[in-house]
Amino acid sequence: MRSTVAWLAGALLAACSTNHAEGPPPPDSAQAAAFLDTVETRTFHYFWDLTNTANGLVPDRSPTPSFSSIAAVGFGLTAYPIGVERGYVTRDQARQRVVTTLRFFSTARQDSTTAATGYHGFFYHFLDMNSGARYQQVELSTIDTALLLGGVLFCQSYFTDPTDATEAEIRRLADSIYARADWQWFSPRPPVVSLGWHPESGFLAYDWRGYSEAMIVYI
Repeated sequence: MRSTVAWLAGALLAACSTNHAEGPPPPDSAQAAAFLDTVETRTFHYFWDLTNTANGLVPDRSPTPSFSSIAAVGFGLTAYPIGVERGYVTRDQARQRVVTTLRFFSTARQDSTTAATGYHGFFYHFLDMNSGARYQQVELSTIDTALLLGGVLFCQSYFTDPTDATEAEIRRLADSIYARADWQWFSPRPPVVSLGWHPESGFLAYDWRGYSEAMIVYI
C-alpha cells in the first residue's frame, strides 16, 4: 500500500514538473489598438447615425426596421460624451443630442394607460421610434429603465460647464428623471424589485435576485 501511494505521489510530482507547451503569443499591440479603434468608432456611429434626432430614441437593432429600446438609449447617452473625447463629434453636437433625449423622457406621458411611455417614473422596454409610446404589449421594465438612467446620470456627470445653459438644463433634467423613479412602488414583494409590470395584468411574478446583469437596478 505504501509503495502504491509513493508511486502515485511520484507520478503526480513528475506531471507537475513537466514542461507544457506555451500558450499563443500575445497579439500585436498595434493591430489590437487598430481593431479596438474600429470597434469603438463603429459602435459610436450606430448610436449617432441611427437615432431619431427629434426625440433621441435609439433603435433596438439594425438594419431591419425596429422599435426603440430604452436600454439602447441609455447606452447611446453613454456613447455621446465618449464621442466628444474621441473627436467624433463636437461637445455642442453631443449636448444638443443629449438635451433632446432628456427633454423627451422628461415630458413623455406617464400614466397607467396602455398608450403611455411610462408609469411611476419607469419606462416601457420598447417604444415606438416616432411617437415614443409603448410598443405593442411590452412590459414596464426595471432593468431597462435602470440602464437608461445609467446613461442619464453619465451625461449629468459629464456636462458640468457652469456657464453653459444647455449643460445646466441637462443636469436639471437628469435630476428630475432619476428622482421620479418610484422604486418602492416597484417592490411589491420587498425588499426585492420586480422584473416588470403590465397595465393589463399588473406586476410580473418574478423578482431580481442574486448576482446578474440587473445589479445596476440595486445600485
